[in-house]
Amino acid sequence: MRRFLVSLCFLATLLAPPYAAAQTNEASRSSAQGDGAERLDELFAELRQERNEVAARRIAGRIRQEWQRSGGETADLLLQWAQKAASEQKFHVALDLLDQAVVLYPDYVESWNSRALVHLMMNDFDRAMSDLSRVLAVEPRHFGAMSGLAGILRVTGNTDRAIELYRRMLEIYPMQRSAQRALLDLADEKTDERL
Repeated sequence: MRRFLVSLCFLATLLAPPYAAAQTNEASRSSAQGDGAERLDELFAELRQERNEVAARRIAGRIRQEWQRSGGETADLLLQWAQKAASEQKFHVALDLLDQAVVLYPDYVESWNSRALVHLMMNDFDRAMSDLSRVLAVEPRHFGAMSGLAGILRVTGNTDRAIELYRRMLEIYPMQRSAQRALLDLADEKTDERL
């Protein structure tokens, strides 16, 4: 299972759009935030309705891009530096940078989510769960945070809560194959326990 979590962290890092890609200025970000909430609502509605896996993945990617835009240029830079430090396994440097990002931008979910991923890479499940819970408090539809939290719960033996989170995730992102597989695996495990 530890290998599963490390793979999850690595995959999340690879799938996340580069932090440096956001080249807009602070003023345009502020004016776009109101539109961003509406755009997110529309994208989540599309994601719930989409039954084609490839199209759903594209929509999920657009949602991730919207999440990336909710920070400022300083947050982008801190996250970029943290991502580089984490890739070099300089986890404490990455955490220092991410601590600054969450203080400066407490409602920017990607700073919390990134910090949770670094905690996962360090096998610090308690702190990762705390950060993922913060992500979900700010953005209850954050399917990446749900997946990470469900994975931790699964590894730590809290199967019922993991099943609940995977189900909730699939209500938001029905075509998420890894969540579908995880839910089936957990259901099989529960059936085997009863036998």
